[in-house]
Amino acid sequence: MRLPEDALGLILGFLADLLFADPRRYHPVALFGRLAEKLERVLYRDSRIRGLWFAFLLTGGVTAFGYLISWQSHNPSVRIIAVASITWIVLGGTSLIREAEAMADSLGGNDVPAARIRLGSLCGRDATSLDANALARATVESVAENTSDAVVAPLFWGALLGIPGLLAYRALNTLDAMVGHRSPRYANFGMAAAKLDDFANFIPARLAGFLTAFCAPIVGGSSVETVRVMFRDGSHHPSPNAGQVEAAFAGALGLTVGGVNVYAGVVDDRPRLGHGKTVEVSDIGRANRLSRAVQIVAVLVAALASAFLWWLS
Repeated sequence: MRLPEDALGLILGFLADLLFADPRRYHPVALFGRLAEKLERVLYRDSRIRGLWFAFLLTGGVTAFGYLISWQSHNPSVRIIAVASITWIVLGGTSLIREAEAMADSLGGNDVPAARIRLGSLCGRDATSLDANALARATVESVAENTSDAVVAPLFWGALLGIPGLLAYRALNTLDAMVGHRSPRYANFGMAAAKLDDFANFIPARLAGFLTAFCAPIVGGSSVETVRVMFRDGSHHPSPNAGQVEAAFAGALGLTVGGVNVYAGVVDDRPRLGHGKTVEVSDIGRANRLSRAVQIVAVLVAALASAFLWWLS
């Protein structure tokens, strides 16, 4: 059986991300973010209904654009190029690993001030008072969560729904990052984006956890222990999805993550996940190796799933 166009496109798009990372200039996701900022200025009210319209218009528009591309991609070669290009655009696995490597380099050189500044590229927590180990913990947690959000989830939706799935997921995830947090401004307006993102990540986050368990031996971990920690601790996290993959990474790496974080001046004391040692700077490299392994297995699973769905149709 020949490999169908979407499956091959997913693999080629993943390889493009592996080789080139995110486009450095004129990134379509950044352009989408600027469009969302402009629409927010027009629609914003402290209202859940307004927030629902905001999420619907942007995600619906991007999804419709994805279907238009699909309908126009009749030629197999054009289809492969379209899927590969969009997959490359929506994935962020290589940029994630490079940011974490840069963080490890700063911490390894005892340049904590530089590492505090760099943390903003990985997560939104306040780094002002974080020491080296706290910065390392934040990095490992971000690598875990974003392995799911930036790679496993878009590949899942790409395998299931093709081009529209890839674009719709990235739109929702971007909107959640922009307005989905629990600040006074977005508590109501960002509710729809946050809930839709939770829905979109529910299955992928758990899939990412099981893929982490499968890859755990690569970093000296136990697959069985990884699943056990995920089942035991994953639901303790305030996020219904991030906790699953963070707990899986903790189990695979033999670490304990979680603890006190500060977001925009608000202290968030999160439950501990895992029961290993506290995170050290050297664990960032191990987390990156685990993340890359999960990413590779994820694209193979996505390609097989896409091929299987093509065969069924």
